[in-house]
Amino acid sequence: MTETHAPVLTDAPVYDCRTVFAEELAALAREDERVVVVCNDSVGSSNLVGFREEFPDRLINVGIAEQNMVGVGAGLANAGLVPFVSAAGPFLTGRALEQIKADCAYSGFRVILCGQSPGMAYGELGPTHHSVEDLSWLRAVAGLTVVVPADRAQTRAALRWAYAHDGPSYLRIPRFKVPDVTTPDTPFAHGRAQVLREGDDVTLVAIGTLVSRALTAAERLAAEGISARVLNVPFVDPLDTDEIRRAAEETRGLVVAEEATLSGGLGTAIASFTGQHRPVPLRLLGVTGFAPTGSAEGLLEHFGLTADGVHRAARDVLGLSSSAS
Repeated sequence: MTETHAPVLTDAPVYDCRTVFAEELAALAREDERVVVVCNDSVGSSNLVGFREEFPDRLINVGIAEQNMVGVGAGLANAGLVPFVSAAGPFLTGRALEQIKADCAYSGFRVILCGQSPGMAYGELGPTHHSVEDLSWLRAVAGLTVVVPADRAQTRAALRWAYAHDGPSYLRIPRFKVPDVTTPDTPFAHGRAQVLREGDDVTLVAIGTLVSRALTAAERLAAEGISARVLNVPFVDPLDTDEIRRAAEETRGLVVAEEATLSGGLGTAIASFTGQHRPVPLRLLGVTGFAPTGSAEGLLEHFGLTADGVHRAARDVLGLSSSAS
C-alpha cells in the first residue's frame, strides 16, 4: 500500500497530459536511440510535431492504417527497437485489436501502445470517436498491461515504466484537462494502486479523469462526517487485488468510477474479485450504451461521472439518504 497526501483541488489549475507525454517521449528518445514512434497520420493530435522536428528519422507515419501501424510497431520491437505506437484511442484499439492481440501480446513484444484522447474527450465528434470500450477489450487480452494515469506526474511515470517494462502495454493518455493529484515522488509500481486519502467508512476507487472528482467528493463527505478513502488505480490490469481486498475489509462499501463502459472495465474487474473473495456493497459508475454527442464535460455530467455523482453513490452504498447532496 502506498499512501500519499491528496492536494487541495479547489480552483486548482488543470493540464492537458499530452504535453508531458510529448516532453517525456522526447527525453526518452534523447537517452536511447532505439526509441521510435509509429503513428497513423496523428502527428498533431498526438502532440508529436516537436518529436518529428527533433527526430525526423525516428517517427514513422503510416497514414490512416491502424492495423499496419501496430504490425509495424511489433516488427520494430522484434528488431530490437523500442516503439511507442500512438493514435486516437478508439481507432488504435477498435481497428487494430487483432494486431494488438496477436502481434504484440501473444508475441510478447515490448510495444508501448498510446491511446490518445481516450474516454469521451472527443465529445462533439460523437460515438464513433468515444473510446469507452478500450479497457474492456484490452483487459481480455492476456499478457497486456493496461495503464490509466491520473495526471501529469503519472503520465510521465507511466511512459518511463512502459519503456522499462519487458512486454507490451497500453497507456491511456488524457486529453481532457485534469488537475495534479499526485507528485513526481508518488511511487509508480507495476500493478500497484495508491491511497490518496485514508478513510474507514467508504472507499472511492477511481481512474484517470475521475480521480480528482473522487477527491472532491471525499471532501464533501468529510464535511458530512463520512470518512472516505480515495484509491487511485493506474493499473487496470493487473489489478492491485491486495489493496482492493483491504478496502473491502476495512470500509463498508466501494464506489468505482471510470470514464469507460460498465461492461468489462475496472468496475467489472473489482466486482469479480470482491464477489469471489470478499463480498462488499458496490456502486459502479461509468458509461452505459453508446455515449451520445456533446461536450466532454457535458457527457461526464450525463453519466453522473462528477464529484456530485460520486458523492451520491457513496451515500447510497452506505444506505444514507441523498438529501444532503
